[in-house]
Amino acid sequence: MSFPFTLQTPAEHGGVPPGRVGIVVIGGGVIGVSAALSLARAGHDVALLEKGRIAAEQSSRNWGWIRVQGRDMAEIPIAQEAQRIWQELDQDCKGRLGLAEIGVHYLTRSEKSLKNYEGWLAEAQAHGVSSRMLSRAEISETVPGAQGDWVGGLYTPSDMKAEPWVAVPELARLARDAGARIVERCATRALEIEGGRVTGVVTERGRVKADAVILAGGAWSSLLLRRHGISIPQLSVRSTALETGPLPQVTGTAGVDDRLAFRPREDGGYTLAPSTLSELHVGPDAIRAALKYIPVLRQGGFEVKLRVRAPEGFPDAWFTPRNWAEDSASPFEAMRILNPEPNRAKAEDAARAFAKTFPEAGEVTVRTAWAGMIDVLPDVVPVVDNVAALPGLTVATGMCGHGFGIGPAFGRIAGALATGGETGHEMSRFRLARFSDGSKMVPGPNL
Repeated sequence: MSFPFTLQTPAEHGGVPPGRVGIVVIGGGVIGVSAALSLARAGHDVALLEKGRIAAEQSSRNWGWIRVQGRDMAEIPIAQEAQRIWQELDQDCKGRLGLAEIGVHYLTRSEKSLKNYEGWLAEAQAHGVSSRMLSRAEISETVPGAQGDWVGGLYTPSDMKAEPWVAVPELARLARDAGARIVERCATRALEIEGGRVTGVVTERGRVKADAVILAGGAWSSLLLRRHGISIPQLSVRSTALETGPLPQVTGTAGVDDRLAFRPREDGGYTLAPSTLSELHVGPDAIRAALKYIPVLRQGGFEVKLRVRAPEGFPDAWFTPRNWAEDSASPFEAMRILNPEPNRAKAEDAARAFAKTFPEAGEVTVRTAWAGMIDVLPDVVPVVDNVAALPGLTVATGMCGHGFGIGPAFGRIAGALATGGETGHEMSRFRLARFSDGSKMVPGPNL
């Protein structure tokens, strides 16, 4: 099984939260773990609090791509930094992350998409990317054996993959070994605010005083922020993926077209996904934020299916509390692991599409299908910023399905923001205020 992260298994990181710490990180996904690791290695006193299990939500459920290709221009230097960090961390873990440079292909049957790829590449070349355009004939060289009526594609040979459900827990162990205190099954119920400044957190297991707090709560971030009067138009969409059992090794690269995403796994199988499907459960936040999503919906390219009602306890479910007392159970305790049901019909479609694309694979069956809730924002780029209205709080959320690969760099940056350090990058694209200062929504690339 790919996902042994259940509440039934003993917590690897137990103990009790400290009464006082320099920095609290809320959330044990790739961003929070990377922030804790970076801070601990820099000598900071840091505690990471996770309501359920490390990497149990989207950070273990993604495709495992570590890519520069197709990124927003402001993200490219950060994604490049992340790739360097991944290589260093894999050395620290003695190769256990499943890291490999396999390249990423965007393959298309559409001349319009091909022109979009060309436009992205023309702008991205200033960052020194390894990306290049592929003709139909060149695809047969980089993806030999594939059967597809593609007119061309975009290829970045230096892009990588890792095994998410292995890698993020390994990074948490590095953080622990560097001195970070990690406590699982410890939900943060509220921020502690004194004199208009965040001075710690209130958890289900007591208060933790801190000089700074980093919120990296993924799909749950906006729910905690709203309780404290901070509104961001973050939604969460369901995305389905699957694993096959071991198969003939028909390709060693990663790719995506309008039907299928694929990449090889360490266990001899493949991780597959229906490439464009996102399912949105309509709730109060979705209605409130609808107008801000119009520009990206007009851009096209997303297959968004609306679901009338989210399952009970989901972040934007109709009856999920938006306010609660500090001394009573919070929504984060009610659902410690957000574990949506996959769209099994779409998973089967993806398996059939892989078999059709790679006939030498033979029969392709779904060994395990799963889903994750991806935290999204209207312009398809994250928020990584200090919160002006609540000094002492840094937010890193809304990774829009791109967080695993770029996580080590955005985690480091979040730590730098929280401690007054240098981010090393131009961060205005990721500012929180863009959703409230009248800025026009400019969607990132949708290739």
